[in-house]
Amino acid sequence: MAIPLDLLETFVAVARSGRMRDAATHLSLTPGAISQRVRDLEELAGQRLFTRTQTGVTLTIAGRALFDALDEPFHRIDEARRGLAAPSSRRVRVSTMGSFAASWLVPRLSRFAERHPEIDVELETTSRIVDLKREPVDLAIRHGLGDYPGLVSTKLVAPELIVVASPALLKGRPPIATAADCLAFPLLHDADRSDWRLWLEAQAVETPRNLKGPSFSDDHLMVRAAVDGQGLALVRDTYADADLRAGRLVRALAVTWPTRFAYYAVATAEALQRPAVRRLCDWLVEEARQASETPSAARMARGQALKPVALKPAPRAAPARGGRARSRHP
Repeated sequence: MAIPLDLLETFVAVARSGRMRDAATHLSLTPGAISQRVRDLEELAGQRLFTRTQTGVTLTIAGRALFDALDEPFHRIDEARRGLAAPSSRRVRVSTMGSFAASWLVPRLSRFAERHPEIDVELETTSRIVDLKREPVDLAIRHGLGDYPGLVSTKLVAPELIVVASPALLKGRPPIATAADCLAFPLLHDADRSDWRLWLEAQAVETPRNLKGPSFSDDHLMVRAAVDGQGLALVRDTYADADLRAGRLVRALAVTWPTRFAYYAVATAEALQRPAVRRLCDWLVEEARQASETPSAARMARGQALKPVALKPAPRAAPARGGRARSRHP
C-alpha cells in the first residue's frame, strides 16, 4: 500500500524538531492532527517510529533509518516550495525567540519595510535549535557567545539585567535604596528561578532559602506581569525598554548587571550572498548601533542617569554546538 506523502512530510517535521507541537507550528496544523498522522504512519509501517519522552519524541531504530532516507529529499522539496511561493530574492525567513521578537525586533520592523518595501520578512519565534544548513530559515537571531561553527555571526546587542516595577507597585512605599530592599516586594522569577538569587548573592545580600513568587518561561511574560504590578522583575533591559519609555515601568534600583552573552544575527555564508538577507542583516546591525548610541530609557530611573555597578557576570546560557544556536530557554 502506498503511504500518503503528507504522512511522510509530517514524520520528517516531527523528527527534525523532536516535538509534536513544533511540527504542528511548522505545518500549520494542530498538535492533535500531528499525533494522528504519526499514528497512521506507524500503523501503515507496522512498527513504532518514535519513542515518546517527557520533553518530546526520539526516533527508534526504524525511525532513524526512515528519517535518513527522507530528510534530504524533503529538504529539496522545501527549497522548491520556497522558490515557487515567492522569488527567493524577495523573501527572508527569520527565526528568533518570542521575547526578543516582541520587545526589540517587531517594533522596529516597520522601518525596514519603509526602506526595503520589495523585501518580505517572515518571522517565526521558537527557542529550539535551528539548523540553518538544513531548515528553510535564512537568518537566526540567538542569545549566546557568538561561537557558531560553520556559520557567520554578527553581534547585535548585549543586554544588561535591571530591576523594574510598575509605578503603582512602588507608590506609597519606602524607596528601594539597596538590593536587600527588593526582598520586601514580591519577586517575579525566570523559569529556573536562578536570576534573583545570583543577583542578590553578587551584591552580598543574605538570601532566604526559598524566594517566593511566580516564575515565567518567557521574559516577555515576566515584563507583562511587572507592568500589571505583580512584583519586581529582573530582566534584560532590551525587553523592558518600550515599557520604560512609555512610563508603564520604572527602574526600581540604580544597579545594572552586564551579561556575558549577546544577541547575534546568525546565517550561513551562502545565505548572506543573497542581497535581501544581507540587507536585513546590515539593517539589524544599524538598528542595534543606533539603540546603543541613543540614551535608553532602560538606563534611566525617574529621569536620572544611572551609574552602572561592576558585578561578576552570571552564567546565562550554554555555547551553541554543531553550528546551531540555542537560547537560554529550553
